[in-house]
Amino acid sequence: MLLVIIVPACTDERPPVAQDQLEYQVAAPSDRARRVPGPTGPIPAAEIDSLLKHFHVPGVSVAVITNFAIDWARGYGVADVATGAPVTTDTPFPVGSVSKPVAAMASLKAVQDGRFSLDQDVNTILKSWKLPGEGYTKEGPVTPRSLLSHTSGTGDAFGFPGYAADAPLPTVVQILDGLPPANTRPVRLERSPLAGYEYSGGGVMIQQLALTDAVGRSFAEIARDWILKPLGMTNSTYEQPLPAAFAASAARAHDSTGARMVDPWRVFPEFAAAGLWSTPTDLARFVIEVQQALAGRSKRVLSRALMREMVSPVGIGPYAIGFATFKDGEGWYFYHGGHVWGFHSDVMAHRLMGYGYVIVANGENGDELISEIAARIERAYAYDMHDKPITRTYGPIR
Repeated sequence: MLLVIIVPACTDERPPVAQDQLEYQVAAPSDRARRVPGPTGPIPAAEIDSLLKHFHVPGVSVAVITNFAIDWARGYGVADVATGAPVTTDTPFPVGSVSKPVAAMASLKAVQDGRFSLDQDVNTILKSWKLPGEGYTKEGPVTPRSLLSHTSGTGDAFGFPGYAADAPLPTVVQILDGLPPANTRPVRLERSPLAGYEYSGGGVMIQQLALTDAVGRSFAEIARDWILKPLGMTNSTYEQPLPAAFAASAARAHDSTGARMVDPWRVFPEFAAAGLWSTPTDLARFVIEVQQALAGRSKRVLSRALMREMVSPVGIGPYAIGFATFKDGEGWYFYHGGHVWGFHSDVMAHRLMGYGYVIVANGENGDELISEIAARIERAYAYDMHDKPITRTYGPIR
């Protein structure tokens, strides 16, 4: 739209025109303000093969989202260097901490169903264990909101190393108390809730226990029936150890040289924090549901209001309920990465525009590989993280 109020031109030789007589030009709305990247097609296999060799990663699987739908998905390289089995779009990978936002959605579903609230004292939800306050909860309790946004005050900050396939597995209570056969220390408060941000897989495990205590079912069953099945995530599971039906086609772990590790993978009884096996195609379905619900187009799992909790930071640190959020260029994105023994994964998506990607890799150098592939996708699809701020083109014309 161009709005022009015509007044005599003003030059340096003339006295200045009164402010209410100035001409104003209003710029037309920019087309890029609602731009959605269009499809470009898969990255050529030869290009990815070169990257796999360079970074010593045997295989990678990719799914790209455009306009609230999967634009393309493809596997590259091999799932196992010992057998040469190729990576396909159905090859499941352990996705480490990408487990957390999927688990967070399950807790939000419980909130929606009225089983507890986001701001309820977690010790009033827990039945099988209680979190010691240790003097840190005088000004406010630990809540599901703070546990899922890493602001609860739990100070573990560690990643979970996992267990060998034949090792005894701890219960959730043993994990939280650091008791054998758990291989991590106890999860305890080190500061008051909401006093700061510190990434805490242990805090997520407290919330997992609160959820299962409130619902009275195993976490793997809750996630399957509330999230995975409704969203068509048929190649995903939280079951640990990995069921035989998944193990036959699953990717194997590889070290920084690209060689097979001794175990094909590790077992993670820390389901909500690190236990999900999935594919980029399935995780893309999850991401699309988040985007569609945010746009008011779906409520298969959560209402629009509760889905906003997944992408709205709590006010301390970068995390919302499950996802980290950040601004890059002119775009707001939600994100989560994952790393477990021999594997890396990344999920990133635009909060508004309905695009993003999921990338998983089966090698210790997978983070470097993923960064390179992600940058190529972002450039090819012209993500608005590359946009410069729109220049102001209106104002007084003298």
